[in-house]
Amino acid sequence: MTEYLLNPETWAALFTLTVLEVVLGIDNLVFLAIVSSRLPPHQQPSARKIGLFMALFLRVGLLTSLTWIAGLTEPVFTIGTFAVSWRDIVLGVGGLYLIYKGVDEIHEAVEGGSDSSARGYASYGAVIAQIMVLDLVFSLDSIITAVGMTNNLPVMIAAIMIAVFTMMFAANSVSGFIARHPTIKMLALAFLILVGTALVADAAHFHIPREYLYFAIAFSIAVEALNMLVRRSETRRASPPADRP
Repeated sequence: MTEYLLNPETWAALFTLTVLEVVLGIDNLVFLAIVSSRLPPHQQPSARKIGLFMALFLRVGLLTSLTWIAGLTEPVFTIGTFAVSWRDIVLGVGGLYLIYKGVDEIHEAVEGGSDSSARGYASYGAVIAQIMVLDLVFSLDSIITAVGMTNNLPVMIAAIMIAVFTMMFAANSVSGFIARHPTIKMLALAFLILVGTALVADAAHFHIPREYLYFAIAFSIAVEALNMLVRRSETRRASPPADRP
């Protein structure tokens, strides 16, 4: 056991997989913020934590079925020369749902006004179920990649656990920031559509390099950050100076 823990390859694999899971979990945090916003404010933090915690068991369950995971990329049926696997089906359905969710939320924000309760609060259980299922869709590619990178099951499970607990720690902060800034929420909804489109493209065997998506997201966030600084500066200049004694 000591020799196993002191093996540099073990720690290198753990570090690589953990970074991979955390980076890919950024999309998941945005989705968490959007979905949980449909709950009453006092229920949102617990829903995010319970959803992620339950999703952790689903991820570990997938990892313990290594043979089945490898089989996800095997063709289930073909349409002409186009082979369709279970991975394609899961990514395609998940991507279409994200596109629908993003468009629906944008429509509600534009047409339904700023009152978040205008359409009523969502069911607590339904929100947790959405978090679990979409977390599984988001993590499918990273799990398949993990299986291809190492056959060390404890390392893979440890990396996933670290990533999920990191998301639990950051979820409330990210969700609160998005809720406080309407323009950031609109940007997050646009990200959902972008990620959904990428998942559908993957299902169609047209891979969009994730680096392009991350660059687009980072660039948009940088522009919005500049806009926020400009608005804050304008507000400060417009406010009357405090009366001096």
